[in-house]
Amino acid sequence: MADRGIQGGDGIDTFPFPVELSVGGVGMQVGPMGAGRTWHADAPLERVHRIDFHVVMLFGAGPVRHMVDFSEYEATAGDLLWIRPGQVHRFSRTGEYRGTALTMQPGFLPRSTVETTGLYRYDLPPLLRPDAAQLAGLQAALAQLRREYEDAATLPLSLHTAVLRHTLTAFLLRLAHLAASSAPALHRRTDSTFTLFRDAVERDFATNHSVSAYADALGYSRRTLVRAVRAATGETPKAFIDKRVVLEAKRLLAHTELPIGRVGAAVGFPDAANFSKFFHQHTDRTPAAFRAELR
Repeated sequence: MADRGIQGGDGIDTFPFPVELSVGGVGMQVGPMGAGRTWHADAPLERVHRIDFHVVMLFGAGPVRHMVDFSEYEATAGDLLWIRPGQVHRFSRTGEYRGTALTMQPGFLPRSTVETTGLYRYDLPPLLRPDAAQLAGLQAALAQLRREYEDAATLPLSLHTAVLRHTLTAFLLRLAHLAASSAPALHRRTDSTFTLFRDAVERDFATNHSVSAYADALGYSRRTLVRAVRAATGETPKAFIDKRVVLEAKRLLAHTELPIGRVGAAVGFPDAANFSKFFHQHTDRTPAAFRAELR
């Protein structure tokens, strides 16, 4: 793994994709997992941190327990763990990570491929358990991707990068199919209206909590947006927005020393009292009580 990191402005260590350490400086890496894993020498991955790139780990052994956004996932041989940009996670101090790790920089793939492969489907589970046939297909696609990645001598860099993008897309299409089929039935049905809303919420949740504002910005009626979100998630648009705000607030309360008022401001509540009321409404705990439980 890589050896670089930055301190996030919100107090959570955030690690960028280390382009300079990838073969040829391309926007992806693939190779074996093993001892000494780190994105940065001064920040062990056993500490909670964010990444601003995708990580897919295909395990060759286990079990390994890995925390992603307040949930512990136990992976064993043949399982995959897909961690997306912005998620807070932590490697196990005791588990042996064996297998293959793939990292991807946002922007390495074209927008059409990003949409087709559901790279930003935060509603899908991180832990994936393929059956024997699915696993064989994924292993073969990942092995081919690794061969292409390591062969930087037989093609000019521009062609090497193009081949990597196509080979990576083939692997991700298999992975996306597995992820979608692993989700609850409601989450399998998505349309462009919900996709645009989901992406807009991920981008703007810290400053925009209004369903009408999202509908106006996307060019839909409120009724159309409500119908699309319900079909995809079983929730109202407001509940979807609030859930994302609560998740970010939990991340900041649990993993930073920011004062509660600053946590509220970071997720769109300039008034600390309003933030506390909102958080209690959705979690049955005050922000201070939630933080205390995790310390």
